[in-house]
Amino acid sequence: MSLAIVRTRAQVGIQAPLVTVEVHLSNGLPTMNIVGLPEAAVKESKDRVRSAILNSEFEFPAKKITINLAPADLPKEGGRYDLAIAIGILAADGKIPGNLIDQHEFIGELALSGEIRPIRGILSAAIQTQYTDRTLILPRDNAEEAALCLGAAQKNARSLLEVWAYLCGQASLDEIDNVEPTEYITAHADLSEVRGQAQAKRALEITAAGKHNLIFIGPPGTGKTMLASRLPGILPPMNDQEALESAAIYSISQHHSDWLKQWKQRPFRSPHHTASGISLVGGGSKPRPGEISLAHGGILFLDELPEFSRKVLDVLREPLESGEICIARASQQVTYPSRFQLVAAMNPCPCGYYGDPSAKCTCTEDQVRRYQGQTSGPLLDRIDLQVEVPPISILELQKTNPNTQENSATVQARVLSAWKKQTERQQCSNGQLSNAQVEAHCKLTDEDENLLRLAIEKLDLSARAYHRVLKISRTIADLDDSENIQTGHIMEALSYRKLERYRQK
Repeated sequence: MSLAIVRTRAQVGIQAPLVTVEVHLSNGLPTMNIVGLPEAAVKESKDRVRSAILNSEFEFPAKKITINLAPADLPKEGGRYDLAIAIGILAADGKIPGNLIDQHEFIGELALSGEIRPIRGILSAAIQTQYTDRTLILPRDNAEEAALCLGAAQKNARSLLEVWAYLCGQASLDEIDNVEPTEYITAHADLSEVRGQAQAKRALEITAAGKHNLIFIGPPGTGKTMLASRLPGILPPMNDQEALESAAIYSISQHHSDWLKQWKQRPFRSPHHTASGISLVGGGSKPRPGEISLAHGGILFLDELPEFSRKVLDVLREPLESGEICIARASQQVTYPSRFQLVAAMNPCPCGYYGDPSAKCTCTEDQVRRYQGQTSGPLLDRIDLQVEVPPISILELQKTNPNTQENSATVQARVLSAWKKQTERQQCSNGQLSNAQVEAHCKLTDEDENLLRLAIEKLDLSARAYHRVLKISRTIADLDDSENIQTGHIMEALSYRKLERYRQK
């Protein structure tokens, strides 16, 4: 047999398209050529594969070897094709029977010794393989990650020699148990540690219950960052689909090696205000996920919001609406999921004390407008709750009994109850309701319609903000275990539009 066909998987974003490795041995000068749009790391695989075959005690065929990676228009990168290429060469040379190769897919990088090294993005390959009738053979060090994909047939191996012995029927490979990894319990900061700030705590609860976006506005030292850091402790846990999507993103990320310890825990990403637009949305010549994708299913916290570049902040506008980001480059176009909750904090002015009666603000009205204008109106329009966090006196801090403060577990119980109502009613959170779903599930009486219309006109809110007020009202009604939206729910929802009041001053 001078022709062998082996299957493997490429990596394009979080997708793993099928790649067919065709190996042909022919007479001629002993050479090895790889075609099919290989990049530098793939071209170098011929040296790794040759040494791996020789060090596995096989004779390397002294023939002209042509290797085609199909489809030819798909860019190939990395060392993930090494194992498939080596298996193809051995099969074409008659050292492996071809009856089992068609039933398997092979993926992994080869060391010169013949050992199989782990690769990034194995979870995407496992997810795609489960929809076929083939078994994925992968590196032993990737087994724990691949086990997250329930339902996929997978085996792991340490070396090329082990794979050869398995395909020849001389040995067996270990099955990968499809079990969830150990859940590491992260001790989130508790909400009971926050003294006072009842309205801000209530806004956090609404944010968690409806998966809304939130911004805190207030002077320095009032607890804005402290409040935001308590949000992960009251959010509903991730379901299997959300956890798998988040894990697939971290699997291909270059700088997150311990992400398995965060399995089923909602991400909390907090980039510095010097972050660039590319670091937020992702990119590069080979597009990688950015902070908004790493925050998928969790929280993106932007502290000191006006200190971010306005151009950087405006790149968030489309992902906030669509829940995904499409990164287009000359070589390829990649789409990453990015459905996150945006939580931000900002001071009302450059000195931070605008509107604070206990401190004299040194900022002019023009400085205040410029500072608040750093964040564009269209972005603020996409933030559901805009909440003021006023200063709290030292006397109130000292007199507040920490034992009387609600802890995160108590608040999370109410959040879970409200979340369950939304799932049963509309199969999504209130924050993700479409316009048609808003009309169906956020119906008001004629009196409340008139009240809301007058409020929208006075605050000069957009149509988008109108729908967001309705969504918040629906979440408040769910927290109150009310089937219909009441007048009080609308009034409370309107109270969370603080920035409109600041800009009208």
